Amino acid sequence: MRRLIAGLGALALALGACTAGPGASSPAASGAGGGASFAAESTMAKIQQKGKLVCGVKFDVIAFGFKNPTNNEVEGFDADLCREIAQKMGVQPEFVETVSKNRIPFLQEDKVDIVISTMTINEERKKEIDFSHEYYHAGQSILTKSDNTAIQSVDDLNGTTVCTVEGSTSEKNISEQAPDAELLLFPSYSEAAQALVDGRCESVSTDDSILFGLASQFEGTELRGEPFTDEPLGIGIKKGKDDLVQFVNGVLEEMAGNGRWKALYEKHIKPYSGKEAPEPPFKAAG
Repeated sequence: MRRLIAGLGALALALGACTAGPGASSPAASGAGGGASFAAESTMAKIQQKGKLVCGVKFDVIAFGFKNPTNNEVEGFDADLCREIAQKMGVQPEFVETVSKNRIPFLQEDKVDIVISTMTINEERKKEIDFSHEYYHAGQSILTKSDNTAIQSVDDLNGTTVCTVEGSTSEKNISEQAPDAELLLFPSYSEAAQALVDGRCESVSTDDSILFGLASQFEGTELRGEPFTDEPLGIGIKKGKDDLVQFVNGVLEEMAGNGRWKALYEKHIKPYSGKEAPEPPFKAAG
């Protein structure tokens, strides 16, 4: 059973020899910020002409995409991936808030250039958009109040109310693995966590990459049990932009090779996960 809480929150095809970065080429258009040069009709050249890379990022997920209320800066692993890609293009990053439900429409409607928003790569989504390499491996888990000892695994969610987000893979996973749970759906995870604290549901279930940030943000909550799904996260890109997919993958591979991926993990994720940086889930360049 579902209840929706509505109204809350809001290949470089023509490229030749590389000159300055992943997917770079001549003849070229170059970024004012000193980034790579690209074939004039490439997606990257068009982004350079705008002077900015528009990234769809969550604003309420600590460690990945979080708009800091003290300085209005968008922080986190996903946000810094956007900055890395923008820097390689020689443009400025611009952040647009996305939630699970609008990530794909925002790409299709050209409201954003890429989406880096804890989005799971799956076959259903591949029919609508393209993805980069998997850039982080997550798994769905459970967040409960610390004094709730009745919920220890996904099986214990049956007969309870579970808060999650509309349009996420988490919604489908709970329906399949705990069919007797009642789903209470929200636009954002911060609203779902607040509902848990307020006693409107017994748990929140989504990727552990999101939950460990929520646990630090909402006092009196904690993660329970082991992840019960595999959630490979990828950068979403509009179909027909194969050159941009290749460029983004090149940036990721470079980050794996020079240690930058691990450095961002140590900065943003380790303080909340408590785990050492794993090897990146993609191959390093070279």
